[in-house]
Amino acid sequence: MTTPSPALLIAGHGTRDEAGAEAFRAFVRELQRRRPELPVAGGFIELSAPPLGEAVSGLVERGVRRFAAVPLMLVSAGHAKGDIPAALAREKERHPGISYAYGRPLGPHPALLDVLERRLDEALGGTARRPADRSDVTVLLVGRGSTDPDANAEVHKAARLLWEGRGYAGVETAFVSLAAPDVPSGLDRCAKLGARRIVVLPYFLFTGVLPDRVRRQAEGWAEAHPETEVRTADVIGPEPELLDLVLERYEEAVKGDLRMNCDSCVYRIALPGFEDKVGLPQQPHFHPDDDGHHGHGHHHGGHTHSHAH
Repeated sequence: MTTPSPALLIAGHGTRDEAGAEAFRAFVRELQRRRPELPVAGGFIELSAPPLGEAVSGLVERGVRRFAAVPLMLVSAGHAKGDIPAALAREKERHPGISYAYGRPLGPHPALLDVLERRLDEALGGTARRPADRSDVTVLLVGRGSTDPDANAEVHKAARLLWEGRGYAGVETAFVSLAAPDVPSGLDRCAKLGARRIVVLPYFLFTGVLPDRVRRQAEGWAEAHPETEVRTADVIGPEPELLDLVLERYEEAVKGDLRMNCDSCVYRIALPGFEDKVGLPQQPHFHPDDDGHHGHGHHHGGHTHSHAH
């Protein structure tokens, strides 16, 4: 008798925007439709229902004892490095006998860069068969922003990879929260570099409060600078490439092929200004909808990325 494949658990950030939360839930349903033989569930760390603990409980009720968790996040920031592993450790205490592998975030995967390029062409009025002229276009890639310098650096890496070989005049980087430069400052920088056509590209998976803020800030800056053409592209969205990538991350986790780069992790390395975070115990995020057994928070002394149990 063959051992059934581990289930797939999708861990989301959470948003106060119901359309964004529903986009996540619809994405989870589409993954289940694609892989009907595989139990699939999804939950949020904060702000949205269902909480991650409820998703795990649902899998357990379906008879699942092994699962692979994939963080539906573009960069490896505090949620992917700490909150989700701590929440999974808590669920292991709540449900004795379960085991799990933890996958890596999505990152600047070539497939996602292709989607970003498509979003830029759409914003410029081009199509796949007839791309818009981009030689005078400067892109401002706007990430969520984090207090983790390693996570912010990942957005810069995505910007550089997007620039390479695609013919844009340049790709600059900004953040909508917690890190500099903010969107108006990023646009100022583009203008000082001589940009006359700018596309603001949100580095987000789904719609939500922060992508809406990016658009509003870009529009406000454009009104004050009529000499510069500013357009805003759409978020990545539930594209086939994203579905494929999540399943790729699932297979990696199941096989133990994680390839996580910890060289500049703020929880392992004493980066300037962040020395106090080294070895910091990780606690699960409080979720108001999580009515589990409320066991004591699981400490991860020395913090680890790979939580295969």
